[in-house]
Amino acid sequence: MPLQQYIINDIKPLNIHDKVSDFKLLFNELTYSHIPVENDGIYLGCVSETDVHCFDNSKEISEFNYAIEGFFVRSFTTWLDVLEAFAQNSCNIMPVLNEQNTYLGYYELNDIIGLFNETPFFAEPGGILIIEKGINDYSFSEISQIIESNDAKLLGAFISKIESDVAQITLKIGNAGLNDVMQTFRRYSYNIVSGHEEDTYIENLKERSEYLKKYLNI
Repeated sequence: MPLQQYIINDIKPLNIHDKVSDFKLLFNELTYSHIPVENDGIYLGCVSETDVHCFDNSKEISEFNYAIEGFFVRSFTTWLDVLEAFAQNSCNIMPVLNEQNTYLGYYELNDIIGLFNETPFFAEPGGILIIEKGINDYSFSEISQIIESNDAKLLGAFISKIESDVAQITLKIGNAGLNDVMQTFRRYSYNIVSGHEEDTYIENLKERSEYLKKYLNI
């Protein structure tokens, strides 16, 4: 998925010798978490709004080199890696450099998230199923086989949580009801984390429990 069309270049990096007050003024005009910094046309990194507001207005930003964060992505970086870079750096603006390290502009977080919303994982009709199993016991090949053996289609899958040696996997499944898929996952010792309106397993357990209670009360 090409991203070059989403590069924005209406904000030029401020110079490292600019005053802190210049950075504060620009932050007041924008809603970005960071502002790019350059020196003699060379991209150095970004400074955050949080840090800048702690600095003396009369000083140059060069006196706070330690606060410059050197994150960026390339113009050919895939959208998923770009999204990861946003998450790792807790920012909503991501500088883009070419192979010669020339600053081209930046991505906005909302634009990249918008691309994610256009993927089949969100755009195609289907159901979300969250399963979990021991981190050394699950495999994506097995998960795919279980889904496809029930004439369903796997539209997307990712590990959404790992805790106490248990992996939680979020699945988007289309083209079939989820009930048969869930029953098969249970037979393969997967725990079903998410509930679903088609899940008759839990309803059957409730009915049997109620029947047992009535029987014991006779």
